[in-house]
Amino acid sequence: MEYTTLGSTGMEVSRICLGGMSFGKNGEEWTLDEEGSREIIERAIDLGINFFDTANVYSQGESEEIIGNVLADYDRDEQVVATKVFFPPYSDSLEEGAHPNTSGLSRKTIEQELQHSLDRLGMDTVDLYQIHRWDYDTPIEQTLRALDDVVRRHQVRYIGASSMWAHQFQKALHTSDRLGLERFQTMQNHYALAYREEEREMLPLCDKEDIGVIPWSPLAHGYLTRPHEEMEATTRGETHDPLYAHPYREGGGIEINERVQELADEKDVTMAQIALAWHFHKDIVDAPIVGTTSVEHLEQAVEALDISLSDSDIEYLEEPYEPVPVTTHE
Repeated sequence: MEYTTLGSTGMEVSRICLGGMSFGKNGEEWTLDEEGSREIIERAIDLGINFFDTANVYSQGESEEIIGNVLADYDRDEQVVATKVFFPPYSDSLEEGAHPNTSGLSRKTIEQELQHSLDRLGMDTVDLYQIHRWDYDTPIEQTLRALDDVVRRHQVRYIGASSMWAHQFQKALHTSDRLGLERFQTMQNHYALAYREEEREMLPLCDKEDIGVIPWSPLAHGYLTRPHEEMEATTRGETHDPLYAHPYREGGGIEINERVQELADEKDVTMAQIALAWHFHKDIVDAPIVGTTSVEHLEQAVEALDISLSDSDIEYLEEPYEPVPVTTHE
């Protein structure tokens, strides 16, 4: 395993972050129960992964419970655990009894949802607490003051953000500086070979501000793991709506998929390994977040750290890309 310093936090994290969206059977058909999840997490630790990302909304909180249960059997000091707040963590819904303050970024929501996350994780402190999206109904000053308070109370070590417009992130950083509040240290954004809109503004901003970059869906919801015409042959391909909500097939996406397949065949590796190796060759990327339901795929992801891509390989993979509509910021 390779390690890197996460932005300007000083924390050393593995070059792969294990994502927790697939953990817990309160989620979708393709997700894992606790036994299957434990197998993945324990193998990740064996492989040297020390960075784990989840959210209160994943499997309605069950992902946090599972990660907490497994990590309790290991030295907590060695692990870096991240979770998130913004989306309601219970089924969809107010009509099923969830109150409206389960979502958003008000002080009330942040404080109560953080406590629920800590309880599920079985931890007193979470290493990285991230806002899952921008809250258009709550002033960023209020959100940042609440986050600053939970850091000062030692419930959180660092704060981070996720998909938003670069002007919003810049506003948040400036507000922290102006008011002397804790600053966002990381950006968890949507970035993959088949979706590179973040290269226009967000990634240059992160580079300038020394923000740690931990992209989600580096394999484009599985689109870069197999030939595009085979996507619907998988359970996730048949049932996972977000796969079709993003413009992966647009802007040269089909040709990118075919070039990933071609290069994978040439190097005798998997398509997923080529797509991940592309991330590992990007200096701006600290650790892509890899979600998996297979120990074999997890091991292949770690092996991708050893794949060398030449400048011409990278140029060949990137060349077909054309601008596509921005997604997931709202």
